[in-house]
Amino acid sequence: MDCVTGDFEHFEIREPTAHTIPFVYNSPHSGNRYPPSFLNDARLDSVAIRRSADHYVDELFAAAPELGAPLLAAHFPRAYLDVNREPYELDPKMFDGALPPFANINSLRVAGGLGTIPRIVAENMEIYRRRLTVEEGLSRIDALYKPYHTALRRLIARTHTRFGFSILIDCHSMPGNIRIAGSEIRPDFIIGDRFGTSASADLSRAAISFLTDLGFSAARNKPYAGGFITEHYGRPVRGLHALQIEINRALYVDEVTLEKRPEFEAVAGALSCFMRLMAEFADEFGSTTALAAE
Repeated sequence: MDCVTGDFEHFEIREPTAHTIPFVYNSPHSGNRYPPSFLNDARLDSVAIRRSADHYVDELFAAAPELGAPLLAAHFPRAYLDVNREPYELDPKMFDGALPPFANINSLRVAGGLGTIPRIVAENMEIYRRRLTVEEGLSRIDALYKPYHTALRRLIARTHTRFGFSILIDCHSMPGNIRIAGSEIRPDFIIGDRFGTSASADLSRAAISFLTDLGFSAARNKPYAGGFITEHYGRPVRGLHALQIEINRALYVDEVTLEKRPEFEAVAGALSCFMRLMAEFADEFGSTTALAAE
């Protein structure tokens, strides 16, 4: 998957023939369509600039529409704009001119170079040759961030209206060297539910159980508990559940060349099984939720 340039739609919604299960799948970081002006401003080559992307994650979850759920996928790259942040987490050192007073310039993500408009990719690899104008930054948010979240909100609202509850699965990948703190374990998957605040614990436990049954190692919340999307859209007391799923890239990608490994199709097949098992569990989960609300 090389960098693609030129005109493009910013994201797509892959709709099922019929929306039959209470899920929305979201892949916000797998885009690979890079504006030429962005590449011209970057000091990184076409491989290095892709180091923070969730490579092929939208393809790994491509079976979602066949199973009856929509899949929202960004086409723009995470290095250009990150929709898994607050809308205005911006680093003033990146811009010529003063940012608006409502910008969050003090978040930990901004301090780490990973705000709404990232300063770095991967391990402190600086992206830009120059400072951006404030207008450039705000225009990206208006053109990309706001429409993306409008689309995601509508999908979640539609699902909630149709089924009485909704389950957002926010799909990501993580570097192969990630370990669980205090151990040498490198999990294949991490399920994040913001420590129980973004989704029912039953959903998290089910997800981990299904992944384990499929032969993978899975952990919960450590070291990834979920980002802005999981936190913002997860309101389990209102029947709005949001889980983040992180996949170990080493399972399916050569982390040097960023090309698919031979195991890619097997991982995609396993995830199709996982999504089917989650859908079956949601039937029982929905019935239990409805009874509890009566």
